[in-house]
Amino acid sequence: MAHRAVLSLSRHSRFHGRMGRRDLVLLTDHSSTEGSREVLATAARTLTGRESVHLDARHFMTGGGGRIEADDAGGIRLLADGRAVAADAVVVYEIPPHRRREFEDCQRLLRKYGARSLGTDAEAWRAATEKDATVARFRRDGVPQMPSVALSRPSPQTAAEAFERLGGDVWARPCVGMGGGDVFHVTTHAQLQAAASHYAGTGADWLIARDARNFLPDGRRHQYRVVVLHGRVVRVVEHVQADPDAPCNESRGAVSTLLDGSELPDGLAELAIAAAVSLGLDLAGVDLAAESGGVVFEVNVHPAFGRRALEQVAIPYVAAHLDG
Repeated sequence: MAHRAVLSLSRHSRFHGRMGRRDLVLLTDHSSTEGSREVLATAARTLTGRESVHLDARHFMTGGGGRIEADDAGGIRLLADGRAVAADAVVVYEIPPHRRREFEDCQRLLRKYGARSLGTDAEAWRAATEKDATVARFRRDGVPQMPSVALSRPSPQTAAEAFERLGGDVWARPCVGMGGGDVFHVTTHAQLQAAASHYAGTGADWLIARDARNFLPDGRRHQYRVVVLHGRVVRVVEHVQADPDAPCNESRGAVSTLLDGSELPDGLAELAIAAAVSLGLDLAGVDLAAESGGVVFEVNVHPAFGRRALEQVAIPYVAAHLDG
């Protein structure tokens, strides 16, 4: 996987000559501390031999002062914070899930004016970001997932009936969230009531899904993160969680191990690709497990970078913006 990514460097080493005075723009939320912006900047510099222009995506969200317009030379111009940047390609990343609806007008303008970008499909982003929409899309397309019920300020009886219908062993999570926060393993009615009270307090819609029993022989939970770019698996990571009642997220104590693609259980690569296709995403970080027949848990629009992600994900992702 890494070898193919390195080969892409030679194809774009003269990109700065093609673009002339136009810049490659990295459009990210500068309030984020995730660190993806720096990795993408390194990828852009590796591919083009020059620095990219960093613009804060918050200027282009609802209520921001940023503007996007076509220029006379067939490209686009982004105006924000007293700057005017002429560009052909715009790399969009690191937009927090809870702010993505505010970013949709920007996506539509980028698409309208023909920006080269993999980040302009607002419908695909919404289908992946809002987990109840993800469940509905997978159900429509036959992508295997655990049985789930979406809940919006349910009565105690409604929540209890859904809990029982799913077997009394479920995971509760907000419809919009990230990093495994606000995710609970629920096996009792008392835990269900506590989760319901939590989501009511935050004003969040939520859903519950039957537990996948994704255990290793030693009792630890595990799942895979498979990154798909343009229908091809480019990165595989296994997350192992010692606490059976915590989600398999690094932020919640899980340990991650980078795998070779050949180490992924049979059928999971195809399942990850099918999930990305169902949602309409060019880039997708698909969380899934081999247990329960092979199921997808969720799909991330902007998978966080980790070890070797520069070569495996960031460079091919940025390179895809430079073609054409």
